[in-house]
Amino acid sequence: MTAWMEFEAFLSLPSLPCWWTDPLRQIEMKPRTPSLVQAVQLALQLDMFSDFLVPDRLRPKAPPATPVPDHNRKASDTTAPTLPKPTAPALPPSTFVNVSNKRQILIQDYLLEYDLQRSKRRSIGFLINENGLRITAPRWVTIADIEKAIHEKQSWIVRKLSERRERAQRQLEPAMRWGDGASLPYLGGKIILRLVPHAPQPAYFHEEQRELSINLPADAGEQQLKDRVQSWLQQEAKRIFNARLPVFAEKLGVRYHSMALSAATTRWGSCTSQGKIRLNWRLIHFSPMIIDYVIAHELAHLREMNHSPRFWATVQSVFPDFESARQHLRQHATADLPKF
Repeated sequence: MTAWMEFEAFLSLPSLPCWWTDPLRQIEMKPRTPSLVQAVQLALQLDMFSDFLVPDRLRPKAPPATPVPDHNRKASDTTAPTLPKPTAPALPPSTFVNVSNKRQILIQDYLLEYDLQRSKRRSIGFLINENGLRITAPRWVTIADIEKAIHEKQSWIVRKLSERRERAQRQLEPAMRWGDGASLPYLGGKIILRLVPHAPQPAYFHEEQRELSINLPADAGEQQLKDRVQSWLQQEAKRIFNARLPVFAEKLGVRYHSMALSAATTRWGSCTSQGKIRLNWRLIHFSPMIIDYVIAHELAHLREMNHSPRFWATVQSVFPDFESARQHLRQHATADLPKF
């Protein structure tokens, strides 16, 4: 058969579906898009044989090559290995201190350093904390005005800084050792604790020896001793407070309803308009003068339920030296006293 006849025979064949003529066939012959599962499987297969999908930071580090000893190397060739230069450790953010606001001024022959903070407040504020003096002032107030205010408040600043230093010094003192021979503050002085087994009373105070005898064995626990001493101190506080309250009530011309002991950590006493007085039993550690001041202070509230000039005049009328007693009490806090 000639080539022409073969071509005619080809044309005479029945028409068959073909991929370039049949649209359905075209759809069947299109490459299929792999599904998500197939893509993941493919990636996993690739990952098993190649690490091109793994970022550099996640690729395992190759172990350092073990140096091969050179037997031909001379003993004189002793070049030291190059070591990386040590870098200074970075300070944590919490240790960073901004000292750009620190300033100094000379007051009372004393070079005072203070921290100046600018704010939106309308007046100049003074604060004494563990870091010293901090002054907060509006942005528009000049340094000259701030230093003028410091000179006007210098007596208060110096006194408060001194009180802060004294308190910090007391906190550095060793804690009280509870046991036979320990000392305890009582009415402004010191008394000695003595453990006396089989004593006739749970606690007995010897005025001349300034000793408090506690009926406990020598091997008694610390908390047992604390509880016994605290009970005795509270009884003494109630006895002394009840004896001094009528004295100042008569001087002030007032009548109070009742008195109760308090164990507050930030308040030495309180008084209600109904005449109910509460006094902190820790006052028993202070001198009688301090106790009288607090009692006069609380009873004066029955005439002036405020801290106005009239109130302080009322206190002064029965306790003239109230200012020194007030300052002495401010220098101490219940945290400075023995821990029970």
